[in-house]
Amino acid sequence: MRHYPAFLKLDGRTVLLLGSGEVAERKAEPLKRAGAIIRQADVFSPELLDGIALALGADAPEAELHALSEAAQARGIPVNIVDRPELCSFISPAVIERDDITVAVSTGGAAPVLARMLRQKIEAVLPPLIGRVAALGARFQAAVRARLPALPARRAFLERAFSGAPAELALAGRQEEAEAAFATMLESSETRPAGMVFLVGGGPGAADLLTLRALRLLGEADVIVHDRLVGEAVLDMARRDAERIYVGKLRANHCMKQQDINALLVRLALEGKRVVRLKGGDPFVFGRGGEEAAALARAGVAHEVVPGVTAALACAAQAGIPLTLRGVARGLTFVTGHTQDGRLDLDFEALARPGQTLAVYMGVVTLPALRAGLLAAGMPSDTPAAMIERGGTPQQRTLRGNLTSISNEAPEWTTGGPALLLLGEAVAMTAGERALAYAA
Repeated sequence: MRHYPAFLKLDGRTVLLLGSGEVAERKAEPLKRAGAIIRQADVFSPELLDGIALALGADAPEAELHALSEAAQARGIPVNIVDRPELCSFISPAVIERDDITVAVSTGGAAPVLARMLRQKIEAVLPPLIGRVAALGARFQAAVRARLPALPARRAFLERAFSGAPAELALAGRQEEAEAAFATMLESSETRPAGMVFLVGGGPGAADLLTLRALRLLGEADVIVHDRLVGEAVLDMARRDAERIYVGKLRANHCMKQQDINALLVRLALEGKRVVRLKGGDPFVFGRGGEEAAALARAGVAHEVVPGVTAALACAAQAGIPLTLRGVARGLTFVTGHTQDGRLDLDFEALARPGQTLAVYMGVVTLPALRAGLLAAGMPSDTPAAMIERGGTPQQRTLRGNLTSISNEAPEWTTGGPALLLLGEAVAMTAGERALAYAA
C-alpha cells in the first residue's frame, strides 16, 4: 500500500486552492460540499498557509506549484498538486457519493484515468439508494449498541440487517417500513450469536483465484486461522480488523499441532465468533480439513466447507499441461509424497498403470523413494514429468523432463516454495499435439 486511505473532516476548516480555471473549479466543488472554506489565490505566498487544513494546486504557473508543494510539506500541511504525484503528499481519489456513503478509488497517482474508469464500474453496481441503508445504521446506532454490547453479536446482527428485509425496504425507498423491520429484528436478536467455523480453500495463492463465497466470508470473519501456504495477497482480502492467527504447517515443523488447531477452532466458535480456517488450495485435498470437520462435529460446532482451487488444477492450467486428454490420459490421481511413519505408503502398482496423470503433492523430499517405487512397479524411467513450484501465482516456475531427470534435478532446482509433481504422457504434449489428439 503506497498511500494510507483516510477521509478528512473539513466542515468549517480552511483549504487553500492555488490557481484558477476549469480544473481548479472542479476541485473546489467537492470541498465546498464537505463544508470547507476555500481560500483561493493565483500567486503563492507563505502566509497563505496560515491556519489551513490542506492545500491544493491546479491551473497555476509551474514555479508557483513547486513553491506551494515545498512550503506546505515543510510545515506538515497535506498538499496535492493536480496530475503531479511527485509534488503531492496526498492523493485525491476518484469518488462515488451515495448520501452518507463515500467510496474512493485511487491508483496512487499513477493512472487517474484508470481510477475514474474503476469508479464508473463501481457506480454501475451500487444501488442508487444505498445511502438509505447507511441511514438505517445511523438511526439505530445507539439502540444496537445498547441491545448488543458485545462486538461479535453486534456485527452479526448488522450483517443480517444490511442483507435482509430492512435493507431491501430501504433500497426500495420505503424508509418507514425499513425502520420498523429493523426495530423488530433488533428486538428479537440474540445477544450472543452462535459461532461458526468455515473451512475455506484459499486456492494456490493468487487472490483472483478465490471463489466468490471465500471472498465474502473473508470480509465477514472475526478471526482468520491460516497456515503458511496462504499468501499475503489472499489475506489482504480479509476484513482489516479481523484477528489473524498463524498456525504454521511447514513440513515436519508445525508451530501448532493439529489437535491444538482443532481445539482452537472449537474454542473460538464457542466464544460466538465467525471463524475462517483458511487453507492453501482445497481444505479436503491433503489439507486435513476432514480431521478439523470431524473435531468440530464432535464438539457440536456448526461448520461449513468452502472448496478452493487445488494446486494440481492451478499448476497445470498455468503451465499449459492437460491433466486428462482423450486417447492419452483417461484418469487423474492425486497422491501425497508425505511419509507415514517414515514410509512412503503408496500403491505403486496402481500408480504405475498407463493412461493416467499423477499429481504428487509434497513430494520433493521423498522423490528418490517415489521414483524407486514407480520404477519397480513398471513405470518407464522416461515417463514425461514436470515439477511446478509456487503454482497458480505470478512466481510459478516449471522444471520439465522425465521421471529420472526430475528426480535428479528437482532437489537442487526448488527454492523452498510449495511444489507439485505431474507425471504421465499428457504432461509432455505441446499445444499442437493436443490439437491433433482432440481432432483424431
